[in-house]
Amino acid sequence: MEFVAPVKGKLIKVALAGNPNVGKSVIFNNLTGAHQHVGNWPGKTVDKKEGFHRLDDKMIYIVDLPGTYSLTALSVEEMIARDYIIYEKPDVVVDIVDASNLERNLYLTMQLIELGANVIIALNKIDLAEKAGMEIDPQKLEEELGVPVVPTIAPKKKGMKELVEKIIELAEKRLQVHSKKMLHYEPSVERFIERLQREIASKEELVKLFNPRWVAIKLLEGDEDVIRKLSEIKDGREVIEKGAKLREEMIVELGDPEVAIADARYAVIKSIVSRVVGELKRLTASDLLDSVLLDKYLGIPIFFVILWWWFQMAFIGSAPFCDMLGDGFTALSRALTGFTGHPFIDYLFFGEYGIIQGIGTVLSFVPLIMLLYFILSLLEDSGYMARAAFVMEKAMRKMGLSGRTIIPMIMGFGCNVPAIYATRIIPERSDRMIAILTNPLMLCGARLIFFSAIAAAFFGAYAGDILFSLYALGIILAFAVAIILRKTFFKGEVSPFVLELPAYQKPSFKVAAIRMWDRGSMYLRKALGVILIGLLIIGILTATDAETFTFTTNPERSLVAALGRSLAPIF
Repeated sequence: MEFVAPVKGKLIKVALAGNPNVGKSVIFNNLTGAHQHVGNWPGKTVDKKEGFHRLDDKMIYIVDLPGTYSLTALSVEEMIARDYIIYEKPDVVVDIVDASNLERNLYLTMQLIELGANVIIALNKIDLAEKAGMEIDPQKLEEELGVPVVPTIAPKKKGMKELVEKIIELAEKRLQVHSKKMLHYEPSVERFIERLQREIASKEELVKLFNPRWVAIKLLEGDEDVIRKLSEIKDGREVIEKGAKLREEMIVELGDPEVAIADARYAVIKSIVSRVVGELKRLTASDLLDSVLLDKYLGIPIFFVILWWWFQMAFIGSAPFCDMLGDGFTALSRALTGFTGHPFIDYLFFGEYGIIQGIGTVLSFVPLIMLLYFILSLLEDSGYMARAAFVMEKAMRKMGLSGRTIIPMIMGFGCNVPAIYATRIIPERSDRMIAILTNPLMLCGARLIFFSAIAAAFFGAYAGDILFSLYALGIILAFAVAIILRKTFFKGEVSPFVLELPAYQKPSFKVAAIRMWDRGSMYLRKALGVILIGLLIIGILTATDAETFTFTTNPERSLVAALGRSLAPIF
């Protein structure tokens, strides 16, 4: 079903971009509120979030692009973000920048400006930067970059009004403000870019589709996706050949062009940061927490304690609501017994194994699933899950797994399909194959529902311990299989791992609730559809006598019992 605007008229199309963990989801929820929809990008398993914001007579359509560190198109998230900006041509791209990690975040900003996007910087987490002893001058940063800068504190909704006003102003004026100082690199690199840029600017068909400077940089970097797309356009092959020749010259003079251009970007970024940031380094609460949570002896035990606490809290907190729903549907089923006056229909819908009782059983586990997802979202938002990946990295290397594998492994706790797709971030083929083959051992959300039901039904007060042990067993088995694969089929060194640790922050309960609903409701919708059909089939088989094919209330004489007895020798 297509998501449509709540009112008619011309929309201002806005894309939200940014690194992971910069507060992009919080800003998206602040701007869209209840007027949002979550689906998938066409042909992808990556979530597509879109929504609307209305200010007076202005309607803003907002798309939350996947979080990325760059636009190099090495991952599906980077490809989606880049293609959307190029082909959908949003009126404004809001780049959410973590003020407490300015230098790293500005790398994506540089690439957005190179792309020719109409950029506004939402300088988020400005309060965390101040607590860390950093004094950032937003006006100076705006002058240096040549794009508008709006300071924000997303969890407190500070700066949201100013951000919306700046979006409307920039969209209506269609300002193309790209600082020449910002976009021009050191002469040794700039010389190659300008030569190729002039060649591209003379090709009318190419200029209609792409920013000539961006295409020049991508060709020099050897971007395969850009080369493939240009080969399908008039004059594209000529430009590709010119770019290949200049790339060869650049390799001779400067080495790897991609590394040379990246170094040139960082040189500009460091120069800008040195002029806009005044920093007084002091010990922060984040440093104190990291000294404990990232400790080489305490880090892993703390991770498993938090995992155990997560399950215990979910089971204990949801138990009264689970019981209430289960008992409520049982009472409803009993109250409606005899309602239709037809024994077969009554038994099918209101019997002990009927559809109403079955729906009640499914719904009785919804509070548990929702609370599990809610706590997980709080841990993600707080910044701890990235540290969980960090503390597990050394142990994983000893087990034959790349540190990068921890990200797909943690994603595998939600769903193995996108988790396996996320192994694309692992550059070495042997590491990637081991990650793919071990990821199904992670207890995903679909199996979590099943095991939660089994644990709650058979182990009562110990259900949380049982579920924790299943998670731990999955991790242990993954390590064991990784060791075997590393010593047999995929011999070699494990690739290095680099991870950016976001600043600790107070998690947003609103964002956690929205994520909980997005994740939990998806499984609920799918489960109810499958289970209703299953309950109907089982109900009919249970109510039908295996010998006479007439109605029966004795399950031992039913078709389902006969089917079970016939299959027993196989199992």
